[in-house]
Amino acid sequence: MPSNIEYSRRRILKAALGGAGLITLPRISEAEVQPFKFGLTPVFLSNDLELLGYLRGYLTSKLGGPVELVSRRTYQEITALLVSGQIHSAWICGYPYVQFKADLDLVATPVWHGKPLYQSYLVTAAGRPVNDWTGLKGDVHAFSDPDSNSGFLVTRTLLAKNKLLPEQFFSRSFFTYGHRNVVRAVASGLAQSGSVDGYVYEVMRQTEPDLIKQTRIVQQSEWLGFPPVASPKSLSGDPRVKALRLALVSMKNDPEGKKVLDLLRLDGFLATDPSLFDTIAAEVEIVRQFG
Repeated sequence: MPSNIEYSRRRILKAALGGAGLITLPRISEAEVQPFKFGLTPVFLSNDLELLGYLRGYLTSKLGGPVELVSRRTYQEITALLVSGQIHSAWICGYPYVQFKADLDLVATPVWHGKPLYQSYLVTAAGRPVNDWTGLKGDVHAFSDPDSNSGFLVTRTLLAKNKLLPEQFFSRSFFTYGHRNVVRAVASGLAQSGSVDGYVYEVMRQTEPDLIKQTRIVQQSEWLGFPPVASPKSLSGDPRVKALRLALVSMKNDPEGKKVLDLLRLDGFLATDPSLFDTIAAEVEIVRQFG
C-alpha cells in the first residue's frame, strides 16, 4: 500500500505526463518569441489585479520579453506543469519542492521580516477556550491543499508524531484550496479550526482585519523555509531563468520591483541553499514512516 507521500508524487507525475490541456513547451528555435511562463500557486496573494500587473510589468522589463503569469486552483496542477518543463518557473511551496528536489532548481526564496522563513498556524474561532492543538480534537478542520506544507503537512506531521491520522483526530476535514479560504471557513463557522500559512494570515491581519478578528491563533509551528521560486532542471540553461533569479534578488533595489514587494509585504528575495528546506524534508519522512 503506497504512503500518502508516494501517492502525492505519483499523481503529480501522472498529471504532468498525461493531463489534458497542459501548455506545450515551445521549440528551442521559437523560445525567444514565446512568453516566459511564471506559475503562481495559492501561496501567492493572486486576487490583487494591481499586484499582478506590477509583477508582470517588472518581470517583462527585466527578462527582456513577454511574461505570462500562469495560475491554477491547486498546487498539484502548477507542480505538474513545472516538473514537466511546460512552464519556466513558479512560486511554489516547500513541500512539492522537497518531493521533486531532484527535478527542480531553486531560483530564489522570499525574505519576510528579515529572514527566508515562515510558520504554519493552527487557528480557531475568536473567543474559543482552546489552549493548544489537543483542544482541537473532534473538530471539523479546514486544510488548505494536500500539497501545502503550512496548510496540511505541518499538521499531518504533528499528528503523526503523536501516532494519529487526521481522520482519527478530527471528526471531519476538508480542503479549501486557498489559505484565505481556510481563514474564511473558520471565521464563518464552516470549520471549527484550520491549518494556514502564517505569512498569509499576517498579511490578512493588515488587509482584512475584520475577518482575522473573528479567529485566533492556537499554535504556531517552528520556523520553516519560505515557499520558494523554482524552475525545472531541464531548463537550467535557459538564460531567462538566470535573468529571473537576478530580477528577484535585485527587486528590492528597483523602484518598480519595490512596488511589488510592498504589495506582497515582503522584504525581498535571496538566493538560498536547498538545505533551507531540510526541516520540511524531515516532516515528509516522519509522515512517510508513520504511513
